[in-house]
Amino acid sequence: MNFDYSDDQKFLKGEARKFLDANCTTARVRGVLDANSSEDGDGKAYDEALWSAVAAQGWLGAAIPEAFGGLGLGHLELCAIAEELGRAVAPIPFASTVYFLAEAVMLAGDEAQKAELLPKIAAGEVIGCVATSEGPGALSAATLKATVEGGRLSGVKLPVTDGDIATVGLVLAKENGKPGLYLVDLTGPGVTREALRTLDPTRDAGRLTFKDAPAQRMGAAGAGLELMEQVFDRAAILLAFEQCGGADKCLEMAKAYALERYAFGRVIASYQAIKHKLADIYVKNELARSNAYYGAWALNTDAPELPLAASAARIAASEAFWFAAKENIQTHGGIGFTWEMDCHLFYKRSRQLALTAGAPRVWKERLVSQLERRNAA
Repeated sequence: MNFDYSDDQKFLKGEARKFLDANCTTARVRGVLDANSSEDGDGKAYDEALWSAVAAQGWLGAAIPEAFGGLGLGHLELCAIAEELGRAVAPIPFASTVYFLAEAVMLAGDEAQKAELLPKIAAGEVIGCVATSEGPGALSAATLKATVEGGRLSGVKLPVTDGDIATVGLVLAKENGKPGLYLVDLTGPGVTREALRTLDPTRDAGRLTFKDAPAQRMGAAGAGLELMEQVFDRAAILLAFEQCGGADKCLEMAKAYALERYAFGRVIASYQAIKHKLADIYVKNELARSNAYYGAWALNTDAPELPLAASAARIAASEAFWFAAKENIQTHGGIGFTWEMDCHLFYKRSRQLALTAGAPRVWKERLVSQLERRNAA
């Protein structure tokens, strides 16, 4: 079975790389980083010009059907785009809007919700976020505190990636004691926000407080956790491609530096210790890519193996990106951790992406559960 991209998908991936090389340099990323890192910064939460340019490329609607204003290409094409966004550590709310909100609406939204939101997502007029977490600890039906009564949502969600800039939130809350999934207009009444500082200032995060905010349920009553798991499975695979892209870029950076840095009269790439570092990065990257390709197949075909493939892809990609970012810094030596070098941009993003859809520990537990369920069948 061939899991590789088709020629058309490779062409799309190549064009995406050219576009991002020209429009998403590390200087652009640092513009957002510096604005959000300094006390007197302007609080630039994301690169608005890049967001508009990406929307103009049609990437936001890559997997959205043409009937709803998208390109109707499919998830494999979206995976190719995600990989290039990961290489560029793009400082835009692409994942929150496309991997989570758009996927949730396509999965569980009714026709009216699809007609209302999907064209706006494809056009870049909507920024999404997913609000499930309510603080430290794993979320469950027993620990969920946010509630909906009479179509009004009350509760607190934190941290919410892109929560301080999103216009539409995908919120998990209880109604009549049962978890449900709700759409909330974050620009409407009953919603207050507070920006949060995180390890990766190139990605926005916030605390959302709801007090009788109008909320619209998606899917069946009481099916919130099941729907959220399905959305997370889809998002996990797309995030895995972002992580693979970032990990590959880290390997390229480490290799390039090792070939130009001299120590004791030799390039450091000639030393066995450096060779082992680069080889270890390569092995983990290839393992992550294999799992990501398997996940992409399962996502594109809606295969029964999707939950299992998503868990494996999520775990392998999170590990690979973190390891590659860490070893990239080590390969650069004493200057690797300094603010002037770009290595830390990838390390910060590796940590941010590893927590976006649940920590690797949670996904390891899900993987074991999936394997036990399959073996028992």
